Parts: sequence; structure tokens; C-alpha cells
Amino acid sequence: MSASDIRVYRNKINSTTSMKKIFNAMELIATSRIGKARQRVAASMPYANAITRAVSAVASQQDIEHVLTSEPENPRRAAVLIMSSDRGLAGAYSANILRHAETLIERLSEEGKSADLYLIGRKAQAYFDFRNRSYKKFWTGSTDSPEFDVAKDVGETLVDAFLTDYEEGGVDEIHIVYTEFKSMVRQDPTVVRLLPLEVVEEEVTDASELFPLYDYEPAPEEVLDALLPKYIESRIFSSMLQAAASELANRQRAMSAAGDNAEDLIREYTLLMNNARQASITQELTELIAGADALAES
Repeated sequence: MSASDIRVYRNKINSTTSMKKIFNAMELIATSRIGKARQRVAASMPYANAITRAVSAVASQQDIEHVLTSEPENPRRAAVLIMSSDRGLAGAYSANILRHAETLIERLSEEGKSADLYLIGRKAQAYFDFRNRSYKKFWTGSTDSPEFDVAKDVGETLVDAFLTDYEEGGVDEIHIVYTEFKSMVRQDPTVVRLLPLEVVEEEVTDASELFPLYDYEPAPEEVLDALLPKYIESRIFSSMLQAAASELANRQRAMSAAGDNAEDLIREYTLLMNNARQASITQELTELIAGADALAES
């Protein structure tokens, strides 16, 4: 071992130590922000649940035909909204979302439906750009701190596409792919069909949980016209909030694991550097002793 080997290991230790500081800082930032993200998820649920019940009441209790609740006879095109992240260093967060999106796109293709893609997050945009695959529209810049204005724009774009005729480029279905936040240790990639409206109700065990009976004026169809855009916006915003909390949780875990790995590398490089230093000292002593012996013999 030479002095250059010791210098190489010392440089590796210094660079790994700097990386560890960055990982620890990013872990602390994610930890500090995830609490607020979870609060926003919890705060959005009452409104989302209330408007869901209102729309469900209209859709389930009225014998009406409405484009937003009726299944098309021959669906041929679907809009797919994919929610990824703007930044990396979040483990397999975006990769899992993109894998589920590809599975959905393949399933739609098997059903004879083409997919119009709408993307949230730079990771999804970069994924499809790299593969030269087209998409209709994308939104970036706020995946870890969603804004309602973005959700409103997304909702309006998707509803406009849904209400447009197929021959003019419209879609027959709207699907979203996002990560549902379950807990700090569990976040599940989820695929949901938003439109046509699917209302899945749990079994009712209490009469107080039944939908109230309403009279609608001027007509249930006009009530749906007014409620469903707001319903779509609230569902999209709620999904964006859950995706943001999931992204931060994944980043926290990834940075914690990266910091632990950096610490292991520092210990390994330190051991190798000490071994190299010891070998260098041993070699120098050997050369000195050999030189002394040579002088004594002469």
C-alpha cells in the first residue's frame, strides 16, 4: 500500500461524509413537512366525503340518465391521470406509480380503448419523454405541496375532455393513478376510475347512515351538472394531497436508509485506510531494517 492509496480512501471518506450530511438534512426536511401534509389530508376528507355523499344521493336515488353517471355503450378512449413526483430521492415512489400506470394502459388496450395521458410531476414527464410517448398535458412544480388551483385546472381539463365527443378528441372514461397514504410505513399505489361515476357503498348497519331523501329543483340532472365538477376537483385534490404525503414518507425512509448506508461506507473506508496506513508503516520499517542490516554487513 502506498501513500496514494491512503489519500484515495481519505477522499472517499470526506465525500461520503458530505453526502451523509445531505441525506440527513433531506430526511429532517421530509420529517418536518410530512406532519403538515398529513394534516392537509385529514382536513380535506370532511369536504370530500360530504360532496361524495351528495353526489351519491343524487345518482343512486333518482332514475335519471346523465352523461356523467351512465356507462357508454362502446367506450373507445380513456383519460389516464398519473401522479408522480417532481424530484427524486424518494425510493421507488415514482417507479411504482409508473408501473401501475403501464399496467392500466395495457389493460385498457386489451379492452379496445386507447389512453390519453395527463401527467403530474416531472418524473412521469421525463419517463414518457425518454420513450418518445405522447401525452396531452402535464403539470409540475407542486407535487410535495399541492395547490388547489392546480387541482382545479386538472379537473376542468379532464371534465372538458370527458364532455367532448369522441370524434372531436374526447374521452369516454377518466382514470387516476396515485399513491394512497395509509400510514407512515404503508403507501399503496392505487388506480381509480373517476368517470363515469362509480359509487361503491359499504354495507349499512345503521339507519342513520342511509342517504336522506331529497327533492331536487329544478331537476336532478342540473344538480349533477353543478355537483360533479366540484366532486371531480375535490377527488383530484384529495388524491394529490395523499400522493404528497406518500412522497414525503418515501423520501424520509429513502434518506434514512441512504444515511445508514453512508455510515457503513465510512466505517468500511476508515478500516481500509487504517489497513493501508499500517501496511505502509510496516513496509517503511522493513525497508529501514533491511537498510541498516546492509550497512552493518558492509
